[in-house]
Amino acid sequence: MADKSIAPQGVIIRAENGDVIRYDESGLVLRLSDKVIEDIAARLDLRPQVAVAQPAQPSDVPDLPEEIDLWASRRVGDWVFFQANLPGADSARGYRRHVDGGAILAEARGPLLAILGLGGARAGLGSPGPARFRWHVMAPADDIGAVGMGGEGEAAETAGLEPLRELTVEALLADELLARRAALRQSLPLMVVRVETDSSAAAGDLGTGAAVANLDRALANLTAAAKRLDTRAQLLAIVLDYTLEDLTGDPVAYRDGMIALMERITRGTARQGLTRPVFLSAFDCGTQTVTRGPGLEGQWELSWNHADHQLVFAAPSYAFQIDDTGRLADAGRAAKATLLAEALLAVQAGGRWLCPTIQLAERAGGDIRLICAAMDGLEVDAADPFATGKAAGFALEGVTNGARIAGVEVDPKDAKAVILRCSKRPEGEVFVTYAHAASPGNGPYPANRGALRDTWGEGTTRRWALPARLKLTDGGP
Repeated sequence: MADKSIAPQGVIIRAENGDVIRYDESGLVLRLSDKVIEDIAARLDLRPQVAVAQPAQPSDVPDLPEEIDLWASRRVGDWVFFQANLPGADSARGYRRHVDGGAILAEARGPLLAILGLGGARAGLGSPGPARFRWHVMAPADDIGAVGMGGEGEAAETAGLEPLRELTVEALLADELLARRAALRQSLPLMVVRVETDSSAAAGDLGTGAAVANLDRALANLTAAAKRLDTRAQLLAIVLDYTLEDLTGDPVAYRDGMIALMERITRGTARQGLTRPVFLSAFDCGTQTVTRGPGLEGQWELSWNHADHQLVFAAPSYAFQIDDTGRLADAGRAAKATLLAEALLAVQAGGRWLCPTIQLAERAGGDIRLICAAMDGLEVDAADPFATGKAAGFALEGVTNGARIAGVEVDPKDAKAVILRCSKRPEGEVFVTYAHAASPGNGPYPANRGALRDTWGEGTTRRWALPARLKLTDGGP
């Protein structure tokens, strides 16, 4: 029988820095110093094992590219996380890569965000090069990039993401939003971009064609990628770019087709559990040679009647440089993205974005007074950056007595009204136009352009007035 007078555990030798030899039911327990351990290892020619505090053993971490400056790699689930100093505005920060390989992604907080686009062929163009925040702005991993299928075939199903090779308006918009957040030292989310286009010749056909079907696939890929990242998906905006492509010859049909398109997209977002989208667009002003048409006129109908969809016209396209084929130049694409960002941020903050809109043209003696809706007071830009001349983009149609516009000024009694000084009282069935039906010309901007804006912004990053065509009414003597 065991002697119960002997304790089951205790200390035999104790030093100032702790117990040296203890005993318990298993026998003696020795606590050896690091120096002794090193001496034993040297005698036995053993290499000390260093404990690594990480979720997985080093052998479980897949190989990472050797040519990049990275450290502190660890595996968590199906992802390898690491710190690295990579090229781009991201700089030193956390990154991740799937254990099966693929693209390196920035490690980001919050939901996976998306900015998608839909339109005609002109919408499917981009500037070469990666985003400034190249590890944050991604496309679906189908080897297509930010520009989608172009109506040729079906987009692939994928939950992966890959970096960009070109910068579409949507990609530049995402990059701009990240730059704003970086300047404020705010968290930088991960964003997905894709624009889908096809050759539909009517807005109604666009809503039933290949582009919108591939946009549905982009939405499904977005939610799949978010699930793979163990987060949720959030759609920030859908950029619409389809105007001149409509060949119906009917402005009302164009409007109805675009409303049906937005409804079709909204149903697609609902199927993926996403909220109703914000639709962003630029008010198309045509090209150097195309200055009027059903799509251009149908935008007026759409601007005030877009059903219950949140459609925001961020700017008139005369503010964006185009090439000699009527497509956005690189500088124009960047300028458009900047103004789309301003509009989207305003809406996200619970505010509104309204470019000055001319609503009424009435006689004021021998002159014409234009009543406008605007967020701030109006100005006729003295710098005239788009070279509109003394008339600032205004013109008179239907004049029978040779009256012309002699000057343009803001009404001194009303900062949201404009006075057109006329050489004499205009007679006839007169229409007042702004940035509309101008004579074809050359240069880096559309022929339809103007110099009217409100006081917000600086340089050419302004809220420029939208095109208009209004019948002159007898509002005064």
